[in-house]
Amino acid sequence: MIAALALLLAAAPAPVHAGPADARGPQARYQECIKQANADPAAATQTATQWTATGGGALAAHCLGIARSAAEDWKGAADAFAAAGDIATKTHDRSAATYWVSAGNAALAAGDAANARTTLTNALADPSLAAQMKGEAYLDRARANVALNDLPAARADMNDALTLVAADPMAWLLSATLARRIGEKSRAANDIREAMLRAPNEANVLYEAGNIAATNGDMDDARVQWSRAVAADPASGAAKSAKANLDASADSAPPAPKPSPTSGR
Repeated sequence: MIAALALLLAAAPAPVHAGPADARGPQARYQECIKQANADPAAATQTATQWTATGGGALAAHCLGIARSAAEDWKGAADAFAAAGDIATKTHDRSAATYWVSAGNAALAAGDAANARTTLTNALADPSLAAQMKGEAYLDRARANVALNDLPAARADMNDALTLVAADPMAWLLSATLARRIGEKSRAANDIREAMLRAPNEANVLYEAGNIAATNGDMDDARVQWSRAVAADPASGAAKSAKANLDASADSAPPAPKPSPTSGR
């Protein structure tokens, strides 16, 4: 959930550097609201709700989304961000696309894949969306499509994401996991190698590397990678799943890999 909030904060519109004459205008009020959301989400939710009700527009709705995100009210956050996106789209605000990205990310965190796909499609339809954020939007829409069991659409979105955010190990990890799921063994092995190059000590990556090795029939390598996942971050969900696979594979046939914990990022 921390990663989700980080993306939502990254999607916040750039502040306008106002002079003293308009220091108490909408942008200044927005910045104060964001600061309050970081310090006291409950109070910021109340502040932003009141501001929204009195015509605060997209900035007020976006701050409400940030405040709800800080409180991990992901459904409420998704609704607020979508409201900001709708207002911004209608008023030709250049921040509309980033608001839609935030709405999609929050919807994924809330477990609402259908809503996430819709709002991310809105974001991707905006030509002003920056390349980095566009890549992350494709990646999140791929995750939504996996949750909706639309695997061909997920693969298409994942491929688009990789052309834009090739430096992101999570993109390669999710692509590898998808390839394993749909039986693309060679693609899975290639993509997990790319993830490992970028994040060699990340437990989620090492856990999935073990899963892919097991699926491809190399149990020796699978045990090596699962052991590395356990050592990398013993308290993580990936490490616990890796340990379970190690225990299950000690005296038996290869276990069926569990779903990667990263599938719900």
